[in-house]
Amino acid sequence: MLEVRVPDEQEGTKAVVRAWLKQVGDAVAENDPLVELETDKVTQEVPAPAAGVLAEILLQTDADAMPGALLARIETNSSPAKAAGQEAKPSVSLNEAPAGAPGLRPAPGNGESRLSPSVRRACQQNGIDPARIAGTGRGGRVTREDVDRAVASATTVGAGGPATAQPRHLSAQDIPHDRMRRTIAENMVRAVSDAPHVTALFEADFSAVAAHKSAMAARGTKLSYTAYIVKAAAEATAVAPAINGRWEADRIAISPTVDIGVGTALGEKGLVVPVVKDAGSLTLEQIGARLDHLTRCAREGKLERADVSGGSFTISNHGVSGSLLAAPIILHQGQAAILGIGKLEKRVVVRDIAGQDAILVRPMAYVTLTIDHRVVDGHQTNAWLTRFVEIIENWPQS
Repeated sequence: MLEVRVPDEQEGTKAVVRAWLKQVGDAVAENDPLVELETDKVTQEVPAPAAGVLAEILLQTDADAMPGALLARIETNSSPAKAAGQEAKPSVSLNEAPAGAPGLRPAPGNGESRLSPSVRRACQQNGIDPARIAGTGRGGRVTREDVDRAVASATTVGAGGPATAQPRHLSAQDIPHDRMRRTIAENMVRAVSDAPHVTALFEADFSAVAAHKSAMAARGTKLSYTAYIVKAAAEATAVAPAINGRWEADRIAISPTVDIGVGTALGEKGLVVPVVKDAGSLTLEQIGARLDHLTRCAREGKLERADVSGGSFTISNHGVSGSLLAAPIILHQGQAAILGIGKLEKRVVVRDIAGQDAILVRPMAYVTLTIDHRVVDGHQTNAWLTRFVEIIENWPQS
């Protein structure tokens, strides 16, 4: 028997078994996806380490999957039973019941154990049998989009043809907690309990950035405002290195590279924070390309563990959803600050033009820096924000 275990490396969060892609008795090839694990940041597949037969499943769907925990056992093709030409007889885990056990029903055609928590919850809330939905996911798995389509059309498709679904009418608009929401909540409580948060507020004129962005687009290079913000944040760190540090019991440890996490909203599923590694060494165009890649992977659920680990600083561009002002929480242990960027909008400002006050209309945004006051003081916070705003407002036009 070959053991399959939860990977040891995780980004400081608990994982949960999201869905088994193979069942006991299934033949598997080396590197076949066996099971999906989900944290608050990323979903990853654990592959089969060798060819054989999935003999035993130890952690069922929705079970906590701690690093190193035993997930399953595979009877490899090189076992004596196989060599003798005997058929493998998969063992049954203590967490499973034999077929036909009292009080249990057989798994439906699409396999309830293969359903993600969000799919299972959506089916339960709408009174839909997932076995009657034609899955469009890998290997015919039912996805959340499949369920949403079934609810919208009020029909599901099964072997016997169309059948009308009977949505369940809930008495209240309650939203059950999923694993991601629970983990986010735990992280929020821990973050504000561990670190004393203080927020400073500045305002930035994005006229120079807007002009440069338009000029780059005219030359065929499309960049988001976030790319400029990441670049400016990386450069501003030079005036206050402790912003890029972390609290340790015996010292303030300064990260040798500026690795900037960018909060990416996933709608009702919460958010993830992919990291632009060593942003201080990248050009604006390189940062833009990296952000495009990470954002696309985040929204397609394809982020790898390495994409969301190792951040030393975080940016929350909450303004993209309309917020003018916010003071984001430092969620990640090992970070000392988080930058908040409010909505970019035209505002009336007063500027000194040739010694005279002039009333102008400029694209402005509020910017906040929330710091762990154990690591950073007000002087360093304001120095960092002053430099950040200076870079934004004086962006070179070449």
